[in-house]
Amino acid sequence: MQRPTETFRGDYFFKGDSLLFVNRASEDFNSPFHDHDFLEIVYIAEGAGFHHVGDDIHKVQKGHILFIPIGLSHVFRPTSTDKVRHPLSVYNCVFSPQLLRRLGTIAADPRIADFLGAMEQGLLPYFVCQDPDNRGEQLFLTMYKEYHLPQAGSQDYLHALLLQLIILLQRLTEHRGEETASRQTAFFELLGFVEQNFDRELTLGILADTSGWSERHLQRLFLEHTQQTFHRYLQNVRIRQSQALLRETELKVGHIAERVGYRDIHSFNAVFKRCTGMTPGAYRKAARHAVTPT
Repeated sequence: MQRPTETFRGDYFFKGDSLLFVNRASEDFNSPFHDHDFLEIVYIAEGAGFHHVGDDIHKVQKGHILFIPIGLSHVFRPTSTDKVRHPLSVYNCVFSPQLLRRLGTIAADPRIADFLGAMEQGLLPYFVCQDPDNRGEQLFLTMYKEYHLPQAGSQDYLHALLLQLIILLQRLTEHRGEETASRQTAFFELLGFVEQNFDRELTLGILADTSGWSERHLQRLFLEHTQQTFHRYLQNVRIRQSQALLRETELKVGHIAERVGYRDIHSFNAVFKRCTGMTPGAYRKAARHAVTPT
């Protein structure tokens, strides 16, 4: 959906030789959809609401830190027009890419230097992360005070605070990436558990006890990583194993059904035919005829 978009210019916010601006604002429904020629880090200071980003809408709440790159159209909206009952207040720190170039010259850690470089060059996409222990809030409070009650060295202090904030963001995003990889590894290990125990009674409840995840979260993980529900995934594992037994052994169909976790042969036959398009007996016969004599 195309919206009228205003462009905010850094020249309006940056005073004198400053390349940084800090404020606190109460969001409402009058703010225009806009983009800007500077970078922005936002801290949700109070309440909850929505962040409209392009054609997407993201829920935001107190403790969220957002990075908004140059040229991204967006606007914040509270949950209602009642600011008393449903406030949405944010701290904004906006800064020029030129300032990142300066900070990059003093960054000793290559990971921080690369993060600053990605920000400056427009390679870092929009993201949201959670302030885990109020470090972000404390930095914003100090920046706000220092910006609006300047003292000797305030500009240098603000630059140092911005660098601390960027380091915090780098750590949070790096940790989030590590956590995501760790969760994926744990889920794939859980799939291995299913593959090894398909012949037992397996339910989402049992997997929840094994993994520590809730049944609801597990169902989401199965859909995300296998494009199947847990029930359908387990069903396919069991039918795949039964096909191997039908091809490679002389076991009776009833025995095979038990070996792959079905206590009722009628249920097994119905599931097998639904999955393969033929009965177990017909599958065994077709598999044998498909073998080329040596």
